[in-house]
Amino acid sequence: MNKQILKNKPKAVALEGRLRECQNVITLGVRPNFSDYISEEADLIRHADKIYYPSLFYADLFDAIGKDTFPSYHTYKCVQDKIKQTALFEMLNISHPRTRVFYGKRQKKMITEHFKPPFVAKIPRGSAMGRGVYLIRNQGELNDYLSLTDVAYIQEYLPVDRDIRVVVIGRRVVHAYWRIAPQNEFRSNLAQGGSLCLDAVPQEALELALNTALSCRWDDVGIDICRHAGRYYVFEANMKYGKEGFRQAGINYSQLMETMIQNEDI
Repeated sequence: MNKQILKNKPKAVALEGRLRECQNVITLGVRPNFSDYISEEADLIRHADKIYYPSLFYADLFDAIGKDTFPSYHTYKCVQDKIKQTALFEMLNISHPRTRVFYGKRQKKMITEHFKPPFVAKIPRGSAMGRGVYLIRNQGELNDYLSLTDVAYIQEYLPVDRDIRVVVIGRRVVHAYWRIAPQNEFRSNLAQGGSLCLDAVPQEALELALNTALSCRWDDVGIDICRHAGRYYVFEANMKYGKEGFRQAGINYSQLMETMIQNEDI
């Protein structure tokens, strides 16, 4: 790294590459050993008031020593963990499809006592972009799913053909759009062939997303919401959401983040 750049004392310091294109941020990268940072880099990290995108590993450590991060430590705790997210939704009485987690062979045998097909089964941790999400219509499909995971995450199926992605950064909604599922597909994720629609999003959905993010103490998150039978439901939270929705709406994500950092919104 150019040591002259380090001497300029950039306004913001980041580890992960999310803000690499921001002019007011210096990105150091995530080193598996802190000793791998050169002395100037280590000093930048030690003396920064806040570290941006510290990674799941370092977010935990920075929280331990009392250093602020963005996203918050609470946001990182729930990254790609549907089980923790569901537990939070239930504790906070956030509208969420009926969901139950089954551990071990004995509990798994009870799934069909609680849910009748069709229902949704998900890989509970580490899955994203619609991967690891299955519509279960019979015992054979359930058996196939159970062969993939030690922990079964089962959710009621809400027959909708679209959902809403609401992105909350800091303490406000910065973008929202519809995601429409392709024909003969129940998932609306863009990575699964879904299409993006920029029609106005109902205020009730925006308020539900913002309330969910604030209640869970998540400050950088895409909240997925659907409307079924006149009621809005939070499907899940995505802390590693894509930028395609910003691009199609003509929003320069890097400039947005630069401005929010400059204004101390994040």
